[in-house]
Amino acid sequence: MNSAETLNKLIDEANRIVFFGGAGVSTESGVPDFRSEHGIYKKHLGAESILTPLFMRRQPKEFWAFYRKFFMLENIKPNGAHYLLAELEKEGKLLAVVTQNVDGLHQAAGSETVYELHGNGGRFYCDSCYEPYTMEEVRDMDHEPRCTKCDGHVRPDIVLYQESLDGRVLDQSVQAI
Repeated sequence: MNSAETLNKLIDEANRIVFFGGAGVSTESGVPDFRSEHGIYKKHLGAESILTPLFMRRQPKEFWAFYRKFFMLENIKPNGAHYLLAELEKEGKLLAVVTQNVDGLHQAAGSETVYELHGNGGRFYCDSCYEPYTMEEVRDMDHEPRCTKCDGHVRPDIVLYQESLDGRVLDQSVQAI
């Protein structure tokens, strides 16, 4: 049996599947990963320094230029893996997707129970009043997005380096697994 046949057999026989995935799922969709040969770290050695709360606060123009280039991607679409997982969920085979990705492609493919450990790069909020913003709204803002309600800083709803994972999402992920 080849690996595809083995996987199909395991899926057919399984009663409870939880998918835990990361960058490899979305690279086929054109989303750059961080650590591969062609990843963001190979192109930008300072990525770990840029994607921090301190850098975002002290050098917002540089932070947002980097974020817009690598995270606010246009024309990315779910691939076969995303659609397969969504179909397995509809069939009742898949209980949840736990992902380290921030691209939202699992939801775009139709998955409903998705735990995003590192947040979602297409959601944004004011770090003062927590007003939510969409990617389209932030895309239309200046280089340094500011809240239209309180003039606070708008930030992506992702876990930056030096930040902790959302305890609620982590607990839900562990429960699912």
